[in-house]
Parts: sequence; C-alpha cells; structure tokens
Amino acid sequence: MPPRVLEAPSYLQAFVLSGVVTVLVTRAFLQAAGFPRLGGGGLHIAHVLWGGLLMTAGLGVALVFLGSAPRILGAILGGTGFGLFIDEVGKFVTAGTDYFYAPAAGIIYGTFALLVVITQAIRGRTRLSGPERTANALYTVVGGLRTGLTDQRRTAVMRQVDGCGPDVEEAVARLLDAVPRREPAGPRFWQPWLSRARRAVIWVTTHRWVVSLVVLYLVGEPFVVVLTVVQDAVTGLLPDQREWRAVVGVSVSALITAVLGIRGALLLPHGRVRAFRLFKLALLVDLLFGQIFSFTVDQFGALSALCVDLFLLAVVTAEYRRLCRQAPTSRK
Repeated sequence: MPPRVLEAPSYLQAFVLSGVVTVLVTRAFLQAAGFPRLGGGGLHIAHVLWGGLLMTAGLGVALVFLGSAPRILGAILGGTGFGLFIDEVGKFVTAGTDYFYAPAAGIIYGTFALLVVITQAIRGRTRLSGPERTANALYTVVGGLRTGLTDQRRTAVMRQVDGCGPDVEEAVARLLDAVPRREPAGPRFWQPWLSRARRAVIWVTTHRWVVSLVVLYLVGEPFVVVLTVVQDAVTGLLPDQREWRAVVGVSVSALITAVLGIRGALLLPHGRVRAFRLFKLALLVDLLFGQIFSFTVDQFGALSALCVDLFLLAVVTAEYRRLCRQAPTSRK
C-alpha cells in the first residue's frame, strides 16, 4: 500500500469546508438574484459545469506541484467545484430536472455529513509506520527547497523520523542542512481575534449553567418535536404535508434522541462520564440521521437548527473530555 499522508485530514477538512461554504453562498446568491440564467438565447450554463472545471483545476494543482500549499489550494479548488456540482443534485435525481426538488437539501447535507465522518475517522487513525513517517518527512523537506524551512518545521521533521533508525535520522538531518532557513512569519492581524474567539468559546462551553441548559434542552426539545408530529397525525395534517415521510423520519430521530437524553439524565447523579457519552451520542444521531430529514422538510431553513446542534455538541464534547480527564481521580 502506498504511504499515507500525515496531513490528509487537513486536506479533507479544507475540501469539505470549501464545499459547504460554496453551497451556502451559491444558494444565497441565487435567491437574492432571483435565480438568474447564465447564458443567452437557448443556452443555460449550469454551475455544475463550473464545478467540474474547478475540480479539474484542483486536481491539476495537486498533480503538478509539490508541497503542502499546492495540496491545500487543490483541496479548496476541488471542494469549491464539488460544492457547485452537488448543489445541482436535484436536477439529476428527478425526471424533470428540478433544481428545487425538496429532498435535494437533505441529499446535499447527507453527502457532506458522510465526508465529515470519513475525515474524522481518518484523523483518528492516522498512525503512520516508520517508513510512512520517513516519507512524510522527506516530502516536507522537498517542499521547503524553494521557500526554506523554519526551525519549527525542521524540529517537526526530525521528530517524525525519531525512532526510524540512526541511518535514516542522519540522512534526513543532512538533507535539512541543504535546505535554506526561513524566519517564521510574523503574527497575522486576525490571530488576536481568533485567540479571543477561542477563549470565548472555551468560556461558554465550560460554564456549569451552560452545560445545565444544554442538558435540559437535549431532554426536552425532542419531546416537543415528537408531540408536534403526533398532533399533526391525529388531526390529519400530517398526510397533507408534501414530505410527510421525511417528517416521520424527523420524529423517529427525535424519539431516539429523547430516549438517549433521558437515559443520560438518569445517569447524571451516578456516572457523569457515561451520561455525557450518551448526550454526545444523542446529538450525533440527530446530526447524522435526523438533520437529513430536517433539511428535506425545511430545506436550507434547517440551517439554524443545525447551528444549534453544533453548539450543543461543542458544549457536550468539552464537558465529556473534562470529565474523562478527571475520571482517574474522581468517581464517575
């Protein structure tokens, strides 16, 4: 098997993020512009064609140039092209080429959710062998031949080949001596703002009252969804909805989330680690299953609920990690 790339999760993350942003920007622009047609007469230049062009450009950059920067650029170009491509999925799954096909939003969301799952799986399992670490170190050295490498990058390269044998370590050290040195770049103007935002997120996600509100919401909100669907079914409104099967899917997901949330709440007094593991599982069920149906029902109006779920997941994950760190010295 060919050597794996250590920074593969970062490239995949750039691909996914650029694709998501492209879909949102494209939908917002088309809605604001009244969904114009690009082209005159009988022509219509669909943006799926621009997507193919950008994916080709991204692949070309990654194939032609060496180094991490071209790969990141290729991932961004490819992700942007993929976003333009998948945005028109409604045209290719319907006989009438319906761009506004309601389940298209759910298909788009499900596609990106699957890519996120793959990215996280790769991130958690990127444990490279000695030869793979050597190959990645050499790749970094080659990438620095033109621009040079900072002392920090040189240290990282030597750390990668640590334990690969004295011959390998000596050979890589000699190669590094032939690479120009480069001073580290100065602080960017946005870094202080990013640091403040990171501290604000940590402050919010670690406060006890925020965690308590999140737990209450996790237990209560799914019940509201289920009761609303049951009420629509009893009153006869459910079959009248265009995507009533997706509504049923939303309710099933909410029911599973409610059961996991209640189970977690019951475990809180005795086993907080297990409780927050269940809370996290409940949110993942909603994100990876329920939100697909939510996007089918509300289309891109479901973005607000998705943002709420992501915030809840951040709070629950932060608390779960804190409890896991304390687990050896405290009762669960």
